[in-house]
Amino acid sequence: METYPVDIDPEQLVRWIMAESEAAPSAFRIMATRRREVRDIPLRKESHLGDEEREDLSEVATIARLEIAPAHASDGWLLSVVVEDELGPRVTDPRADDEQKIDLGTFYKEYIRGGRGNAEVLVEAENEEARLRATRLVAEIEIDSHSPSLPGKKRR
Repeated sequence: METYPVDIDPEQLVRWIMAESEAAPSAFRIMATRRREVRDIPLRKESHLGDEEREDLSEVATIARLEIAPAHASDGWLLSVVVEDELGPRVTDPRADDEQKIDLGTFYKEYIRGGRGNAEVLVEAENEEARLRATRLVAEIEIDSHSPSLPGKKRR
């Protein structure tokens, strides 16, 4: 399976998926998750932390992931929006790595609309045919933003 980045605005993509799933709930399989990732604080001169302070603290990042797949898995592609929000140094929480399922609205409200972190869009495709299907979908999303100011706009 090949994975490659896609140049599309993550907010536009998520808004489109939200509108599409409301109009045709069975068109896609959608799953959103978030988890906290604990990382060691790197040794930097500007941090002014000693060894003892660095042992007590860790950098924490929230990784939120939205996966959009076709209703039929045989189509062979997966579209993902991944948001990484670095929270900075924190006292280590042993539950930090627990993954939590969230709904599409929560993903949009907390990670996309709020502009938290760095977002990237990725496509995984099993073969060239699947890649073409995913590329057509992305092109359709770019054209059709489901703007309320465009009534009667054609749906796919």
